[in-house]
Amino acid sequence: MQYIITGRNIEVTEGLKNAIYEKIGKLERYFTPTTEIQVTLSVEKDRQKIEVTIPVKGSIIRSEQVSSDMYVSIDLVEEIIERQLKRYKTKLVDQKQSAASFSEAYIEEEADDPEEIKIVRTKRFAVKPMDPEEACIQMELLGHSFFVFRNSETDEVSVVYKRKGNTYGLIEPDF
Repeated sequence: MQYIITGRNIEVTEGLKNAIYEKIGKLERYFTPTTEIQVTLSVEKDRQKIEVTIPVKGSIIRSEQVSSDMYVSIDLVEEIIERQLKRYKTKLVDQKQSAASFSEAYIEEEADDPEEIKIVRTKRFAVKPMDPEEACIQMELLGHSFFVFRNSETDEVSVVYKRKGNTYGLIEPDF
């Protein structure tokens, strides 16, 4: 695997690089030698954050972890990515274009029974026309992290969601 390691507000020391190579290197068995891994380390106040992005043909494998110790964050991010790979292996291999970035040994390896996705509740509700700002207010009033609504400006079904740092995002369809 090819590593691209960058630091924001932090000097990437040899110790940090070695920890990344050791921990993230455990994932090498899943990928081809040409697979690129982008690792970004950042520090904000006492938050030590690592973001790992692995672009594979057809999708992106990504995880972001924050803790008070960068080495703990590195451990956590490796566990999350490995869990994602195990969970989505069947899906990734079924999409043949995605399989090009993965090693033959990983693809041919017997798949563990993937965690079955179980929908335990279905909810129906009327989708009222409103503007995105009103949808954000409704979302806050309900205490949810996202809200589906009919955008009165575009007459399309849209979603607003809560982001880190008390900001909001808007998802609009692009048919």
